[in-house]
Amino acid sequence: MGITFDGNLAPEVYPLAWLVGAWRGEGTIGYGPIEPARVALTVEFRAADGPYLAYRARTWLLADGANADAASAGAPSEPPRRLWQEEAGFWRVTPNQASAQPPFEIEVLISDAAGYQSLYLGEVDGPRIRLATDAMVRTATAPAINAATRLYGHVNGDLLWAWDIAGFGHELGSYLAAQLARSDGDKDL
Repeated sequence: MGITFDGNLAPEVYPLAWLVGAWRGEGTIGYGPIEPARVALTVEFRAADGPYLAYRARTWLLADGANADAASAGAPSEPPRRLWQEEAGFWRVTPNQASAQPPFEIEVLISDAAGYQSLYLGEVDGPRIRLATDAMVRTATAPAINAATRLYGHVNGDLLWAWDIAGFGHELGSYLAAQLARSDGDKDL
Protein backbone atom coordinates (compact mmCIF):
# COMPACT_ATOMS: atom_id res chain seq x y z
CA MET A 1 0.00 0.00 0.00
CA GLY A 2 1.35 3.43 -0.89
CA ILE A 3 1.60 6.54 1.23
CA THR A 4 -1.67 8.42 1.69
CA PHE A 5 -1.91 12.10 2.56
CA ASP A 6 -4.28 13.28 5.30
CA GLY A 7 -5.85 16.57 4.19
CA ASN A 8 -6.20 17.67 7.85
CA LEU A 9 -2.46 17.66 8.34
CA ALA A 10 -0.82 20.96 9.26
CA PRO A 11 1.76 22.00 6.62
CA GLU A 12 4.46 22.13 9.31
CA VAL A 13 4.37 18.33 9.64
CA TYR A 14 4.26 17.40 5.94
CA PRO A 15 7.70 15.71 6.28
CA LEU A 16 6.00 13.23 8.68
CA ALA A 17 2.94 12.62 6.47
CA TRP A 18 4.03 9.09 5.57
CA LEU A 19 3.59 8.03 9.22
CA VAL A 20 -0.07 9.06 9.46
CA GLY A 21 -2.45 6.16 9.96
CA ALA A 22 -2.81 2.97 11.95
CA TRP A 23 -0.13 0.28 11.84
CA ARG A 24 -0.16 -3.29 13.15
CA GLY A 25 2.39 -6.09 13.17
CA GLU A 26 4.80 -8.32 15.03
CA GLY A 27 8.32 -8.04 16.32
CA THR A 28 10.74 -9.17 18.96
CA ILE A 29 11.68 -7.77 22.33
CA GLY A 30 14.54 -8.51 24.70
CA TYR A 31 17.33 -6.65 26.47
CA GLY A 32 19.44 -7.21 29.57
CA PRO A 33 17.10 -8.70 32.18
CA ILE A 34 14.16 -8.77 29.72
CA GLU A 35 13.87 -12.25 28.23
CA PRO A 36 13.53 -12.40 24.43
CA ALA A 37 9.92 -12.75 23.29
CA ARG A 38 7.62 -12.23 20.33
CA VAL A 39 5.35 -9.21 20.51
CA ALA A 40 2.35 -7.74 18.71
CA LEU A 41 2.17 -3.98 18.23
CA THR A 42 -0.42 -1.42 17.26
CA VAL A 43 0.72 2.10 16.46
CA GLU A 44 -1.22 5.17 15.41
CA PHE A 45 -0.07 8.54 14.11
CA ARG A 46 -2.86 11.03 13.48
CA ALA A 47 -3.30 14.64 12.46
CA ALA A 48 -3.95 16.87 15.45
CA ASP A 49 -5.40 20.36 15.82
CA GLY A 50 -1.96 21.95 15.78
CA PRO A 51 1.37 21.62 13.96
CA TYR A 52 2.15 18.17 15.32
CA LEU A 53 1.11 14.52 15.09
CA ALA A 54 -0.52 12.69 17.98
CA TYR A 55 1.00 9.26 18.63
CA ARG A 56 -0.07 6.13 20.49
CA ALA A 57 1.53 2.67 20.62
CA ARG A 58 0.73 -0.55 22.46
CA THR A 59 2.86 -3.68 22.72
CA TRP A 60 1.66 -7.13 23.79
CA LEU A 61 3.74 -10.17 24.66
CA LEU A 62 2.57 -13.06 22.49
CA ALA A 63 2.15 -16.55 23.84
CA ASP A 64 3.56 -19.34 21.68
CA GLY A 65 1.27 -19.92 18.71
CA ALA A 66 -0.46 -16.52 18.83
CA ASN A 67 -0.39 -14.09 15.94
CA ALA A 68 -0.52 -10.30 15.90
CA ASP A 69 -4.00 -9.89 14.37
CA ALA A 70 -5.68 -12.24 16.84
CA ALA A 71 -3.69 -10.96 19.81
CA SER A 72 -4.48 -7.31 19.18
CA ALA A 73 -8.14 -8.12 18.48
CA GLY A 74 -8.39 -9.98 21.79
CA ALA A 75 -9.90 -13.09 20.20
CA PRO A 76 -10.98 -15.41 23.04
CA SER A 77 -9.89 -18.57 21.19
CA GLU A 78 -6.28 -17.40 20.89
CA PRO A 79 -3.51 -18.18 23.39
CA PRO A 80 -3.16 -15.67 26.24
CA ARG A 81 -1.48 -12.33 25.67
CA ARG A 82 -0.30 -9.68 28.07
CA LEU A 83 -0.11 -5.94 27.56
CA TRP A 84 3.58 -5.13 27.94
CA GLN A 85 3.80 -1.45 27.18
CA GLU A 86 1.65 1.54 26.31
CA GLU A 87 2.89 4.96 25.30
CA ALA A 88 1.49 8.18 23.85
CA GLY A 89 2.94 11.45 22.73
CA PHE A 90 3.43 14.14 20.15
CA TRP A 91 5.72 14.45 17.12
CA ARG A 92 6.58 17.75 15.48
CA VAL A 93 8.99 19.18 12.97
CA THR A 94 11.14 21.83 14.63
CA PRO A 95 9.54 25.21 13.82
CA ASN A 96 10.84 27.55 11.10
CA GLN A 97 11.98 24.87 8.66
CA ALA A 98 9.28 25.48 6.05
CA SER A 99 11.75 26.46 3.33
CA ALA A 100 14.51 24.08 4.39
CA GLN A 101 15.55 20.98 2.50
CA PRO A 102 15.66 17.52 4.08
CA PRO A 103 16.66 16.29 6.53
CA PHE A 104 14.22 18.10 8.82
CA GLU A 105 14.86 18.30 12.55
CA ILE A 106 12.10 16.81 14.70
CA GLU A 107 11.12 16.75 18.37
CA VAL A 108 9.21 13.86 19.91
CA LEU A 109 7.74 13.75 23.42
CA ILE A 110 6.62 10.30 24.62
CA SER A 111 5.00 9.33 27.92
CA ASP A 112 5.07 5.67 28.90
CA ALA A 113 2.47 4.17 31.23
CA ALA A 114 5.33 2.52 33.16
CA GLY A 115 6.22 5.93 34.63
CA TYR A 116 8.71 7.71 32.41
CA GLN A 117 8.78 10.46 29.81
CA SER A 118 11.28 10.77 26.99
CA LEU A 119 12.21 13.77 24.90
CA TYR A 120 13.71 12.64 21.61
CA LEU A 121 15.50 14.87 19.12
CA GLY A 122 16.30 13.72 15.64
CA GLU A 123 15.63 14.07 11.97
CA VAL A 124 13.31 12.91 9.24
CA ASP A 125 14.88 12.43 5.83
CA GLY A 126 12.27 11.19 3.38
CA PRO A 127 10.98 7.82 4.59
CA ARG A 128 13.55 7.50 7.39
CA ILE A 129 13.56 8.84 10.95
CA ARG A 130 16.43 8.77 13.46
CA LEU A 131 15.80 9.75 17.09
CA ALA A 132 17.90 9.87 20.26
CA THR A 133 16.83 10.91 23.75
CA ASP A 134 17.81 14.36 24.87
CA ALA A 135 16.16 13.94 28.28
CA MET A 136 14.41 11.20 30.24
CA VAL A 137 12.56 11.59 33.51
CA ARG A 138 10.97 8.83 35.53
CA THR A 139 9.07 8.15 38.67
CA ALA A 140 10.77 6.34 41.55
CA THR A 141 9.09 3.06 40.51
CA ALA A 142 9.64 3.30 36.74
CA PRO A 143 12.09 1.03 34.92
CA ALA A 144 15.70 2.22 35.16
CA ILE A 145 16.06 3.34 31.54
CA ASN A 146 18.60 6.13 31.03
CA ALA A 147 18.74 6.69 27.25
CA ALA A 148 17.21 5.43 24.03
CA THR A 149 17.38 5.65 20.26
CA ARG A 150 14.71 4.84 17.70
CA LEU A 151 14.80 4.28 13.96
CA TYR A 152 11.71 4.25 11.76
CA GLY A 153 11.60 3.56 8.05
CA HIS A 154 8.97 3.17 5.35
CA VAL A 155 10.10 0.16 3.32
CA ASN A 156 7.93 -1.53 0.66
CA GLY A 157 4.78 -0.14 2.27
CA ASP A 158 5.65 -1.32 5.79
CA LEU A 159 6.82 0.62 8.83
CA LEU A 160 10.06 -0.80 10.21
CA TRP A 161 10.88 0.16 13.79
CA ALA A 162 14.04 -0.45 15.82
CA TRP A 163 14.29 0.77 19.42
CA ASP A 164 17.50 0.59 21.45
CA ILE A 165 17.72 1.40 25.17
CA ALA A 166 20.39 1.87 27.83
CA GLY A 167 19.25 0.83 31.27
CA PHE A 168 19.34 -1.70 34.09
CA GLY A 169 23.12 -1.18 34.24
CA HIS A 170 23.63 -2.19 30.58
CA GLU A 171 25.01 -0.32 27.55
CA LEU A 172 22.81 0.88 24.69
CA GLY A 173 21.49 -2.18 22.87
CA SER A 174 18.56 -3.57 20.91
CA TYR A 175 15.29 -3.62 22.87
CA LEU A 176 12.52 -3.91 20.28
CA ALA A 177 12.35 -4.44 16.53
CA ALA A 178 9.15 -4.74 14.53
CA GLN A 179 7.67 -4.73 11.06
CA LEU A 180 4.23 -3.14 10.88
CA ALA A 181 1.69 -3.01 8.04
CA ARG A 182 -1.01 -0.41 7.56
CA SER A 183 -4.20 -1.35 9.35
CA ASP A 184 -7.74 -0.59 8.21
CA GLY A 185 -9.09 0.18 11.63
CA ASP A 186 -8.11 1.51 14.97
CA LYS A 187 -9.35 -1.26 17.24
CA ASP A 188 -7.12 -1.47 20.27
CA LEU A 189 -5.27 1.71 19.32
